Amino acid sequence: MRGSSSRHHHHHHNHLLLPLLRLLSTGTTATPSLPKLKNICYRHRSRALKEARSALTEYLHSTRSLPFSFSDHIASNSPYSLSLLLSQVPSLSSSPPSLFPRLLRTHLSYRPVNEFDFLLESIGLSPTPPSPLGPFLSDHPLLLSSLSDLLRFGFPWTRLGLLYPSLHHAASSAILPKLHSFEALGFARLSVIALSLCFPSLLLLLPRHDATHRLLLRDLKAALVDHGLADSVVSDDVDAHLDVCRKIKLFYDLGSEVGTMGEVMGRNKKVFLQAEEGLIERRLKYFLNLGMGKAEVGRFLLANAELLLELDLDSPRFVMPEYLLRVGMGEADAAELVKKCPYAMGVNVLGNLPGTLRAMDVHGWFLERVVGDGGVRFLSAEFVSSSLSSAGDEAEDEYSAGVERLRAVRKQKHYYLDPKLEFLLGIGFGKNKTTSRIAGLINSTKDQLQERFDCLLEMGIEYPMLCRMINASPKLLNNCPESLHKKVNYLCNVLGYPLEYLNKFPSFLCFDLENRTKPRYRIINWLKEKGLLQKPFAPATVLANSEKRFITQLFSIHPAAPKQWLECFSSRYDSNGCQRNLFAHRPLGSSETES
Repeated sequence: MRGSSSRHHHHHHNHLLLPLLRLLSTGTTATPSLPKLKNICYRHRSRALKEARSALTEYLHSTRSLPFSFSDHIASNSPYSLSLLLSQVPSLSSSPPSLFPRLLRTHLSYRPVNEFDFLLESIGLSPTPPSPLGPFLSDHPLLLSSLSDLLRFGFPWTRLGLLYPSLHHAASSAILPKLHSFEALGFARLSVIALSLCFPSLLLLLPRHDATHRLLLRDLKAALVDHGLADSVVSDDVDAHLDVCRKIKLFYDLGSEVGTMGEVMGRNKKVFLQAEEGLIERRLKYFLNLGMGKAEVGRFLLANAELLLELDLDSPRFVMPEYLLRVGMGEADAAELVKKCPYAMGVNVLGNLPGTLRAMDVHGWFLERVVGDGGVRFLSAEFVSSSLSSAGDEAEDEYSAGVERLRAVRKQKHYYLDPKLEFLLGIGFGKNKTTSRIAGLINSTKDQLQERFDCLLEMGIEYPMLCRMINASPKLLNNCPESLHKKVNYLCNVLGYPLEYLNKFPSFLCFDLENRTKPRYRIINWLKEKGLLQKPFAPATVLANSEKRFITQLFSIHPAAPKQWLECFSSRYDSNGCQRNLFAHRPLGSSETES
């Protein structure tokens, strides 16, 4: 009976826990803006917050029987929840500050707070939406025991949010032994805290993860202990050690293989001690965008640590195709690229080189040159800038003239136009007249354009093909991702055309699906059903013609077809402003339709 009750309690606990774990798995820790304390005079708000912290500490410790250290940490590190509590005490508005302590104690006596909301905020997690685990921390003694053990071990209270989801999977009695086992391997206590916060799965103690954990610990021990990376961190602050561990984790997050990186990381302390995390991430992604394999990119960059730290992606400018000629491409191949990809020619910055090479589908060739002996010099500022030529200046002048024309004619402010130009240059278009022309035809922000571009890539369109499509039909980027999905789905799954057909007819994505594409194909399919259509029509033939020419085309199939189109299939609106029924099927009258 007791076992059944225990199982029921465990099941109920997990049921309550799932929504919270889903919330925490998103990784959001952003705290919303503090509630406005309109019920308290602005002169007394600071005093009110101070008194609220004291009252909450006393309430949690004396009334709710939490350890004083817990109560103090929770009350001192939850400004949002504390402000929300104050905003719900209307009597403060008409009372002098001297009465604040008594009013707050009375309020807490009759209106218990949701303690989990305060806890989550205090350990670094977002306090919204409200926790689904119930209002009282005392209902979760195993969690409190785990938090107490971590706090005694030396974990900073405000960083425990990084571990919080893992605490619900690990047995509280096993956390301290696990942490001490890390120390037995040679890790200093600060390193144990940092690696636990950065790699919470190390505390999960799940058998199926043992092999992965052993490999990860072997890497961490080789880097932090055997090669002295942890001893090289000059600060005794946990955050300094956590910063190093986050940089290590970044390599694994971007594809490095666990169990193979420890020694090479340990030999390159400078990267983890001096380079900013954002810089490391940008360098790793740079070579991933060049096409380097995920398992190789980390080792390659650490083997070229000076490049990782000193590579300037913002200032050096190259010009195509001169840059490729200097790298070693033959003149005939370069000339073919100029003819095939004119939109990628001209000047660009080194940071956009992966996009330019992918747009021309030569990134694999280039990567082989870079990975080869001495190839890293191709990315040096001196080598890159040596490709600049008068031809590049001419293309850039045409680009600048086109941009100025856009600003003058369309009155496009720089804060509307510049992000679109940055997007185009980022995906591989050079500074040339084509790029400035396209910028005038596309709408939306840089992030929205990038989202649409990535959406098409995820659907299976090859990078070079997509750039050719944008060059031919820039307005396809004016579709939101949902619209792009619907149009591609209609082309491939309804009309039965392969995705590659968009390379021939990218304008398919520019036409309105509901008001042009579907209505026209409804009458085409209806004519097929009636046996009146002798030959199939490709999408370019069906959609690219104007309404007048489409009607003429229908007339050539059957003299009564235009009337059928206008009355039953067209998406035009009637005289009352109501859209016609697109699904109506009226049979051809015998006197009108028989040939």
